[in-house]
Amino acid sequence: MSRHLELTGVSGGLALVLTVDVTRPLAELTDSVNAICEQVEKRVGRTVVVLRLDGTAAQSRVWPGEVGIRDVNRWERAVRRLERLPAANVVAASGPCGGPALDLLLAVDFRIGAPDLVLLLPVNDGHFWPGMSVYRLVQNLGVARARQIVIWGMDISVAKASELGLVDQVSEDLDDAVHTATVLMGRVSDQELAVRRQLLLEASAAEYDDALGVHLAACDRELRRLAVGAAS
Repeated sequence: MSRHLELTGVSGGLALVLTVDVTRPLAELTDSVNAICEQVEKRVGRTVVVLRLDGTAAQSRVWPGEVGIRDVNRWERAVRRLERLPAANVVAASGPCGGPALDLLLAVDFRIGAPDLVLLLPVNDGHFWPGMSVYRLVQNLGVARARQIVIWGMDISVAKASELGLVDQVSEDLDDAVHTATVLMGRVSDQELAVRRQLLLEASAAEYDDALGVHLAACDRELRRLAVGAAS
């Protein structure tokens, strides 16, 4: 199997780790992502998903290879499932990061890069692969900056990725950085995390009046929570 799934000792078993072998076929990668999602959905209590992406073994930026559209659809749905899990998620990436690694990196909450990390847009025979990484680049950067990257097929160094906000932290010690991020993110409840994600998505996609209702509902929940705390 392509997946390596384990419970770690980080913060009392808080982290669930998936080491992703980006050289494996698309179907195996999809199974790996779905497997960790199933593990999270079965767990009780707070969980932080940690994805480890090492692109140094990847010899080509070609993606996704000889597959059918159903395989691509299964992959995109698995990444979306990961993105919407009721758990915080962290990625630690090094080396060339393209294809499946780029899809996963853009879908998580907190991104840690090694100094040798380079983000690569997947290309087949000179043609850009039109996967959902384009959508997530626009969501992260806006159309203007994403256009520069997508139209010109730019590779993104870790320094540039950090400047753009595509990488949240650069560290030579990924293990230590992951440990710290896991402990900090584990302090946020699953419900609170879901609210924050929803507000961010609404802010980037909805008109003000449409987003107002969502924000007011979140404010109402927070006011009621504070009232309960003050009364106890």
